Amino acid sequence: MVLPNPAQPLARRARSYLRPPAPLHFPSEEEVPEGIAHFKLRAMLFSSLEALLGPGSLVSSDQFVYWDPTDPGARLAPDIGIRVGTPRTLIRSWKTWELGAPHVGVEIVSASDESPRELEEKLERYRRAGILEVVRFDPDDERRPIRIWDLIEGDLVERDLDGPNALLCDALGLYWCVRRDAVLGAALRLSRDSGGQDLILTTEERLAELQAELEKRR
Repeated sequence: MVLPNPAQPLARRARSYLRPPAPLHFPSEEEVPEGIAHFKLRAMLFSSLEALLGPGSLVSSDQFVYWDPTDPGARLAPDIGIRVGTPRTLIRSWKTWELGAPHVGVEIVSASDESPRELEEKLERYRRAGILEVVRFDPDDERRPIRIWDLIEGDLVERDLDGPNALLCDALGLYWCVRRDAVLGAALRLSRDSGGQDLILTTEERLAELQAELEKRR
């Protein structure tokens, strides 16, 4: 006796359906509400990184990172993703099996992800994605605005920020710091020195600095 194949029933060819099957959707970015301050904090850091790293490194901003080619649900969306040494290219989404995992992922806290449970879930996704350094910045936390985790032997371990070089970004050789912005308040920045004085400037800040120098010379 030959049994019918349940995956391809002959009767289906003659049936009619009330709607066509819904195709799977693989989004290229996170579709969640974002406040203006959150957007500007992200854009400021993104601009400074692109100006610093140039075309020789890949920087993403709020784009999905996928780490499992068989599961489109295995994803995360860092506010900033950085991979040093991978040439810059326009990407709709970051597939780690094609580009490698980001060396650094940055999360800027918003109202939608402040809970401890949300943090634990995000850290687990970062661990599974193989991202080496995870930086979490909370502009409203005056006591501990920056938290950093390193991937060590397959586990994400939080740094003791009282230790030496605690704020050093290993992939970039720069230091994370918090600086006050006249409009946004506390902002996550990168600096060449541990004291946060020699900032990595955004494109707009570089142009303003150049303009001021030209005016001074005149």
